[in-house]
Amino acid sequence: MLKHRGFPGRLPGTDFQFTIRRPNPKGVTPIVARERFRDRKPADRRADAGFMKALWLQFGNDTFERGNLDAGRLSWLFGREVVAAEDPFDPESYDALLRIDVDVAIASFPDAFDGSTWE
Repeated sequence: MLKHRGFPGRLPGTDFQFTIRRPNPKGVTPIVARERFRDRKPADRRADAGFMKALWLQFGNDTFERGNLDAGRLSWLFGREVVAAEDPFDPESYDALLRIDVDVAIASFPDAFDGSTWE
């Protein structure tokens, strides 16, 4: 499992996890597209925006490996802002390749692309 050095482990000041420390011994948690409803809590929305910003600052337009990125957090963006970069895509692989769909991501999280860095 690739560990993304320099990627924040969580949203600063919260317990919203962005990365995992080690592979799951019971098997890889699959990435699935989760629907984001309008009534989600503001804290959850901030976590999604913070994760998108971290992805953009770390990878930009480049294709990236799932590695130690948290499957639960990725699942909130998967299928919209983060898409599969390979066909066939294996949602249960730490080696799966992903990419940011920039147009969709900018529409969903404009503040993540404002050019600033982590505070």
